[in-house]
Amino acid sequence: MANVKIPTPLRTFTDNETSVEVSGENIINIINNLNEKYPGVSEKIMQNNELKHFVNIYVNGEDIRYLDSLNTKVNSSDEIAIVPAVAGG
Repeated sequence: MANVKIPTPLRTFTDNETSVEVSGENIINIINNLNEKYPGVSEKIMQNNELKHFVNIYVNGEDIRYLDSLNTKVNSSDEIAIVPAVAGG
């Protein structure tokens, strides 16, 4: 099981847990299993089977968009962070 860091806006789905353990061999499996465990999460971060443009996911500090995107492989020792983009000016 991989450790998934949950951002504040999604903690309403995870009973205010800041991180949860989720199994899966790649990011899309992790998202699907996360949504199974905490229904509604994927609707907040996915659209048309892709990450919403303002959501970033990191595996051990590496942006999955520069790896293998949703097919990025994960191991049980990996730390996954879901990070909503922050805009400001």
